[in-house]
Amino acid sequence: MQLSEQELRRRHEREELEKMGINPYPSETFEVTATAKEIKENFDKDKNNYQEVTLAGRLMSRRVMGKASFAELMDSTGRIQIYVSRDDIAPGENKDMYNTVFKKMLDIGDFIGIKGYAFVTQVGEISVHVTELKVLTKSLRPLPIVKREIDENGNEIVHDGFTDPELRYRQRYVDLIVNPHVRETFKKRTQLVSTMRNFLAEKGYLEVETPILQPIHGGAAARPFKTHHNTLDMTLYLRIANELYLKRLIVGGFDGVFEFAKDFRNEGMSRFHNPEFTVMELYVTYKDYNWMMDLVEEMVEKVALALHGKTEVQVGENVINFARPWKRYTMYEAIEHFTKIDISNMEEPELRQAAQQLGIHVDPTMGKAKIIDEIFGETAEPNLIQPTFITDYPVEMSPLAKKHRDKPGLVERFEAICNGKEICNAFSELNDPVDQRARFEEQLELAKRGDVEAMALDEDFLRALEYGMPPTAGLGVGIDRLTMIMTNSNSIQDVLFFPQMKPERREE
Repeated sequence: MQLSEQELRRRHEREELEKMGINPYPSETFEVTATAKEIKENFDKDKNNYQEVTLAGRLMSRRVMGKASFAELMDSTGRIQIYVSRDDIAPGENKDMYNTVFKKMLDIGDFIGIKGYAFVTQVGEISVHVTELKVLTKSLRPLPIVKREIDENGNEIVHDGFTDPELRYRQRYVDLIVNPHVRETFKKRTQLVSTMRNFLAEKGYLEVETPILQPIHGGAAARPFKTHHNTLDMTLYLRIANELYLKRLIVGGFDGVFEFAKDFRNEGMSRFHNPEFTVMELYVTYKDYNWMMDLVEEMVEKVALALHGKTEVQVGENVINFARPWKRYTMYEAIEHFTKIDISNMEEPELRQAAQQLGIHVDPTMGKAKIIDEIFGETAEPNLIQPTFITDYPVEMSPLAKKHRDKPGLVERFEAICNGKEICNAFSELNDPVDQRARFEEQLELAKRGDVEAMALDEDFLRALEYGMPPTAGLGVGIDRLTMIMTNSNSIQDVLFFPQMKPERREE
């Protein structure tokens, strides 16, 4: 391994600390009693509070001025200035703790623990006067140097920022250190999930877990990841959806179940797609898709209020308002609205002609459903910025949805589209086992035509339906997509701690 001059120097400092009897990686607990943010927000020099505090964090800057120095400590809440005096941290005759350890052996990025008291400097900055200092972790690799300054208008100017997406996503740990604002995105993601979880739990629905390794990939039209279990000597798939297992639980007698699940699809990658993604699926008995639309409006509105304190969210150049009620179109209405073409009574040959007329490429493996989906995805979906429900899909597009009660050839299904992308999908769930078997068999015919995303036939799921599943409404929400919108993030990689990346190129 080729080491830089800085890396060699830091390794040497590590050895020197050990020779001095200082463990650069101590194991005992270091009790922290305050945070940088807490002190900066609550210190009052008139009250003389925070006079005995211990903090820990990374050393992020240092200005040595002979027998005393100013430095900056960063913990999980932010940065605070610290004042380090030689005679305070080395009160006896031996001044090595200041002269050697602090001035020569510590670097930007090292973790230290300090004890001291809060005060205000002559220029009015809240700081901590250090009375004791302890080395907690020696950093062997230098951080990127990001310089920040405030211009005459009070705006922060960043120089040499750690902004390369390839490096940021691959080295997320560095990104979080030098770009603290990135942490806020992931805090909001956690808050979003917690809000949804609490909302559903308060309604009495049970959170459950279903298998990730499945013998049949079902519940969605997608290409799976395939693996092999040696002991059982059988092929298994990483789940593409958890729908069919959650419906088995409805058959078993639960009135409402939901799961926050990791799903996997062996498909293309883009700023909206990652092969590993998070979805929340919900199934509630004796409800239909109209009821589920109302629930989605209520839940997402609550998420916006929890994260932003209001229903309006800035997303790029758009202000999106999640206040109820949302606009609603049928799928055919949306396509006609944006293309002026009514495809509602077209069969496959006419649909191919319509797609060609609109400049949309369709290949011979695509059936009627795929062609309609392509037309909608190219002409209507990108233009739906405000949250909008698209309802009543063609039956060929939805093998797991119940046929429409009033409109032949359609199913009771909706998707919520926002900022030009789907954020959720829902059905009045198909619970007729005879109809479900016929739909699966249609999917098998599509697979024979070369459709690698066609659903497999799941005999055990059909057996469960034959025992009887009550009328049920089902919902799937893409957590990553919803987080992108709620945090004004341009790419799905920005809301995943560790997105999938190409193999790293390493120099020999």
